[in-house]
Amino acid sequence: MANHTSSLTLMPDNSQRLANLCGRLNEHIHQIESFLALKIKQRGNVFQLSGSESAIADGSAILESLYQATAQGTALSPNVVFLALKEAQQADTPDQQSGDDGDSCLVKTPKASVKPRGVHQRQYVQGIRQQDINFGIGPAGTGKTYLAVACAVEALVSEKVNRVLLVRPAVEAGEKLGFLPGDLSQKIDPYLRPLYDALYEMLGFEKVGRLIEKNVIEVAPLAYMRGRTLNHSFVILDESQNTTRAQMKMFLTRIGFGSTAVITGDVTQIDLPKGTQSGLIHVRQVLQGIDGIGFTSFSAKDVVRHRLVQRIVEAYDAHDRKSAQRPDLHEAEGSNERHA
Repeated sequence: MANHTSSLTLMPDNSQRLANLCGRLNEHIHQIESFLALKIKQRGNVFQLSGSESAIADGSAILESLYQATAQGTALSPNVVFLALKEAQQADTPDQQSGDDGDSCLVKTPKASVKPRGVHQRQYVQGIRQQDINFGIGPAGTGKTYLAVACAVEALVSEKVNRVLLVRPAVEAGEKLGFLPGDLSQKIDPYLRPLYDALYEMLGFEKVGRLIEKNVIEVAPLAYMRGRTLNHSFVILDESQNTTRAQMKMFLTRIGFGSTAVITGDVTQIDLPKGTQSGLIHVRQVLQGIDGIGFTSFSAKDVVRHRLVQRIVEAYDAHDRKSAQRPDLHEAEGSNERHA
């Protein structure tokens, strides 16, 4: 592939903003170079980019976008640069070409506005707003739970629903609730902590406390849903890969009039007893294609946490594919785990 060279001049020539853009020891520039397979040389506010035409176009757009962000006082970091690169990676998809830049999907909460990043996050938010039941399925770090909580807070503040219920099955990574100290409320609290954290970020600690006291926001284990009918509510079932088939059916049949349900999960991290089929895997087979029910599938490319999380997810996916092709390798690993 032929190499091309292009020059980019960023205005105004502001040494403080340029230092913010380049990062400590030019770490942001090196990050962009590595991600896009570019070579970037800088002299003052003039940048020379060498690489493929598409890489130069992406690199120029990212440098201009990040430099514009520095004008708003944004302190750039490797994670901010990484997210900008992720968006550029998906810039040529049909969804982007249609002109949907994510602004129409902006989720507004009292403490912050949340902008979906990437095609799948935008599809996910659009599905939540348009359909009564939505599934977000994919690896850790793709924003499934965070965006669902943001949509729930937005719906509550705009009075589209009367209350928010955040639900999780109390099954995690082999731990047993009976071995944890305290009463039931204290036992399940650690399992629901990620949901609390998202709420605090969007509503503030004191307001969340008041809404929980009034039962406007309810955080509960899945077992508490049996026998209830949930009208005019926004209900989130998180970590749903750890539901059984019966539990998933029970939860979905709780949904009443004027309610929205979002079910999130990662089918690669199932902690159910051996031989028990995940309700999330089963429901995808049963309900796919039914009107009013949406499915959004995320992949490693959608990870928006630390850049190493994407590499970890991809490495595990590659290993799982290799194990599926060589059952003897999978059996040997299982034997080693049993003897550990």
